[in-house]
Amino acid sequence: MSDIKKVVLAYSGGLDTSVIVRWLQDEYNAEVVTFTADLGQGEEVEPARAKAEALGVKEIYIEDVREEYVRDFVFPMFRANTIYEGEYLLGTSIARPLIAKRLVEIANETGADAIAHGATGKGNDQVRFEMGAYALKPGVKVIAPWREWDLTSRDTLMQYCEERNIPVDFSSGKKKSPYSMDANLLHISYEGGILEDPMAEPEEDMWRWSVSPERAPDEATYLNLTFKKGDIVAIDDKEMSPATVLTYLNEVAGANGIGRVDIVENRYVGMKARGCYETPGGTVILKAHRAIESITLDREAAHLKDSIMPKYAELIYNGYWWSAERKMLQTMIDDSQEYVNGVVRVKLYKGNVIVVGRQSEDSLYDSNIVTFEDDAGAYDQKDAEGFIKLNALRMRIAAQKGRSQL
Repeated sequence: MSDIKKVVLAYSGGLDTSVIVRWLQDEYNAEVVTFTADLGQGEEVEPARAKAEALGVKEIYIEDVREEYVRDFVFPMFRANTIYEGEYLLGTSIARPLIAKRLVEIANETGADAIAHGATGKGNDQVRFEMGAYALKPGVKVIAPWREWDLTSRDTLMQYCEERNIPVDFSSGKKKSPYSMDANLLHISYEGGILEDPMAEPEEDMWRWSVSPERAPDEATYLNLTFKKGDIVAIDDKEMSPATVLTYLNEVAGANGIGRVDIVENRYVGMKARGCYETPGGTVILKAHRAIESITLDREAAHLKDSIMPKYAELIYNGYWWSAERKMLQTMIDDSQEYVNGVVRVKLYKGNVIVVGRQSEDSLYDSNIVTFEDDAGAYDQKDAEGFIKLNALRMRIAAQKGRSQL
């Protein structure tokens, strides 16, 4: 007899998690509490309530967490110019810490013994959910059905539903996307189907948030993005909340064919996996943020940030958002953003984000020093001679000792 009496499940309302509700009820004889998060996935989450009720769930949590998601997770990540393995903007990864946090909080509120999720045993999400849960509630019990049951395909899940009269609005005759997809306000991802062949080009009708660059408008779109302490707070002088900023940028950038990537990434669990991602707004934010930092951030501070960014990205990708080391890095990153204020002007055109201007009252750019015209003594070019000789000193000494550099 299991000592687990109540479980909080991360519930989407889809086939997998609907099966999990009944499976938890049958296998663990446990009461199930569902949590459905509106992360801006572009689909109504309220229907999940009716589905959960039909499965006998009494405690149902459905929450709009879009503002919290962008303000407390997406924006802090972009302050670091975070990108994993050169291309991936971590749209799935950064959503998991928030879900894990709410699962734990709801478990505490409802007196639940465990949490559960629908991530498979092959992916990264199982790690992210569980690492977050253990960091926030060390003694929490975690149930991952995909690592326990013998249901291995959509067909077996459908058979399970039929045998137990589970009221899910899926039928084997209903057309279903061949891809495994995950969406939130930062991105939408696609895996599986023909994408499992790294040489197969994605079908054009797979993409949902963006037009192809070939079909993008022939006229460019210009935006003025206002930054305050590293975050965008206004677009074209109109103040916006974090979630509104990202929603607007997704629409405008997607319409200009921006944000598509097709990569083979290294999963934390050890395998390589091919995935396609649409991150229109995030692509604009990354480019613009680097532009405002280029005039407001000290050189060595900027280079130090760049050097730690891969580690920071790896921590998020691997599920260590709630770790001490990520928190330490975040403190340094956030401190660097004190003077990252100003406006960046970008041009969006056929899949490209082009920075065409940047200005700030906190700018370190000095046209009097950098000018090719008469600088009126602002910079003494003779100083460069000693600078070069001192920096070359160790190489000169090595050469004098006969150490060949060829």
